[in-house]
Amino acid sequence: MLNVDLHCHSNISDGMLAPAAVAARAKANGVDVWALTDHDEVGGIPEARAAAADLGLQYVPGVEISVTWAGQTVHVVGLHIDETNETLVQGLAATRSGRERRAHQMAAQLAAAGIPDAFEGALKFVGNPDLISRMHFARYILELGVCADIPEVFRNYLTDGNPGFVPHRWATLQQAVGWIRGAGGIAVIAHPGRYKFSELEFGAFFDEFKRFGGAAMEVTTGSHTVDQYAQYAKAANQYGLLASRGSDFHGPGESRVDLGALPALPDGVVPVWHNWAI
Repeated sequence: MLNVDLHCHSNISDGMLAPAAVAARAKANGVDVWALTDHDEVGGIPEARAAAADLGLQYVPGVEISVTWAGQTVHVVGLHIDETNETLVQGLAATRSGRERRAHQMAAQLAAAGIPDAFEGALKFVGNPDLISRMHFARYILELGVCADIPEVFRNYLTDGNPGFVPHRWATLQQAVGWIRGAGGIAVIAHPGRYKFSELEFGAFFDEFKRFGGAAMEVTTGSHTVDQYAQYAKAANQYGLLASRGSDFHGPGESRVDLGALPALPDGVVPVWHNWAI
């Protein structure tokens, strides 16, 4: 059975390792088919593709696009994209804009909560200045010893209702799916189990995603519990969506699941890679 991992990050967005190092870790962990899906950024794809070729690892060019839907931030992964597509490139650039202003606002809130110099501290962990994110602030807070681990950081800071949370208006769902499809790619809902939607809202979200041309949802992912694998396998079939698998790996010792370490997709779903030449 193929070990397919179609969701992870490098230091081009909020991961810890360079794209080539992520490729090497994927290969060492037995991954057969791998996609790097950095947040709102395709700059790591050339390095990732070259490293995968050197390792004999089948590579899928990807991206993870930040979307605002019903007042919440959701993510849509694009697989098999043409990263040179001008509309996609311009759309991602527009989505990234405003992150620095937001980061300064986050730092001001954290300072008021007793965590000084958070902007400068977060910058120490940033590989791409255009993509300073909550994860970079979280690593700084962890470095200070304020929290014991990354999950504790997000329980106490940087999330809605806690110090350091500043909402940002991302792409629309229609834009994100359109950019991916326009670049020849496959649009995938990332880790649906993370979103705080009601049953009715989930139904509307899945319906709208499908109507815009979305094709798949992540079922087995490092962001889901074991029970959620079955829950979203059922949802994928109910809404006529393919099933994807990805660790959402960000770095050693930081992610819930390492690259390639997830169980297989549940029985009864159609994998997003079912018709790929692999």
